[in-house]
Amino acid sequence: TIGMFFQDGLTGSAWGDWSLYTDSPLRAFENELGVQPPVGFWDPLEFTKDGNRENFLRRRAVEIKHGRVSMYACIGYFVPEYTKF
Repeated sequence: TIGMFFQDGLTGSAWGDWSLYTDSPLRAFENELGVQPPVGFWDPLEFTKDGNRENFLRRRAVEIKHGRVSMYACIGYFVPEYTKF
């Protein structure tokens, strides 16, 4: 009975079986680099809800670029703290 309270709308089971739900556009990105079990393709804000591959690749490149910039920013913060010129 408590399982019915938490039942999801996709598969009808208490915890769901994502492999049975094949109609989602999110399945288009299940085989991309970085998708790992048990989560699979994780997009909590549903940016890829439409399944547009061009937008997906652009967002991935932008995410990598922003990550690299933030790493350089951290280096710029730590290096002056621990070195004297």
